[in-house]
Parts: sequence; C-alpha cells; structure tokens
Amino acid sequence: MESPSLHDQRLAFVTGLLLDAKVQRVLDLGCGAGRLLANLVQQPGFSQATGLDASASALAVARSELAAHVASGRLALLHGQVFTPHPDAGAADAVTLVEVIEHLDPQRLSEAERCVFGHYRPPLVVVTTPNVEYNPLLGLRDGQRRDPGHRFEWPRDRFRAWAAGVAKRNGYRVQTGGIGPVDADAGSPTQYAVFRRSPA
Repeated sequence: MESPSLHDQRLAFVTGLLLDAKVQRVLDLGCGAGRLLANLVQQPGFSQATGLDASASALAVARSELAAHVASGRLALLHGQVFTPHPDAGAADAVTLVEVIEHLDPQRLSEAERCVFGHYRPPLVVVTTPNVEYNPLLGLRDGQRRDPGHRFEWPRDRFRAWAAGVAKRNGYRVQTGGIGPVDADAGSPTQYAVFRRSPA
C-alpha cells in the first residue's frame, strides 16, 4: 500500500504548482479531511481556499482542524459532489482533484468533466490519480486496487489519452507526468495532469 510520505509528496507538488502559478483562489474538489487545504491556508499568497466533499464526516474533521481559518473567512467548506456544480463555490483561479477521479463511477467522469471544465472553467486544473502499473511494486496482487473505494485505476497511456481528450474538448492545454519514485518500467506511483485554459 502507499506510504504516508507519498501523499505528502503529492500535496507538496500541487501546492508548489499553485504557488508558482500565483493562484489566489483555489477550489479543492474531493477535499476529504482537508490535508491540501491545510497546506494552502499556511501560505499568504492564497486569499481564498474552498473545499468540497461528499462526506459529511470528512468535512467535520476538516472544519474542526481548520476552524481558525474558517472563522477568518479565508477557508470555506462545502458539502456536495464533484460532478454537480455547487452554487456557493464561487469563482476560482484553480480547481484541484487530488486522488479523486478514481473514486467516481466511470459513467460519472463525463459529468465531472462538464462540471469542472464547463461550469467552473478555471484557468488551471490539477488532477492526480494512481498509476496502476506501479501497484506490483507496492506489494499489490494483479487486479487489487490501492483502496477499496477506488472504482478504477488507470495505466499511464489510458490516463494520458483521457487527459488529452478532456483538454481538446474543453479548450485547454495539458501536461502529464508522475509524482514519487520513478521505476524504469512502471513509472511513478502517482500520475498527474495539469490543464491550462487556452487563450480565447
């Protein structure tokens, strides 16, 4: 199974990317207990961080641990689905989906795409997801997923093809790559796609 340090590497990668892009308002879809949000609100460059999750219990943890930031108005936590536009989400410079899409039923992916790239339509979108090719190096059997809540886990070529299709359909440019230790054959344990909206 994945180590805690890999999750930390993912969060550091996404945080650094957002800082480099000088993003001020972030919408974190599928925020869970708020680990990424906790990173962001420590950085003075972010004026508004909003987290959305379908789990009320995960949001309760985030609300408790990040209470001071919620009270300050810099952080908002919303209950909702990543494939349904939330009326209180507001405008965002970037939308993040960190280890989220693999939890969706495959038929929901197109709905999530329309929500993120059609409704929210931020200048920047960051998606991370497991690379199934790396699973044997984590001690997983063939066909075994990293989490029982995962509906799928993609190889790198499938993820790249999906990301390219999303970018083409919605007027974005996309860059893909890996996060974590690199194996010559299997790549990295986490794969990412960074979508940048093309000029009108």
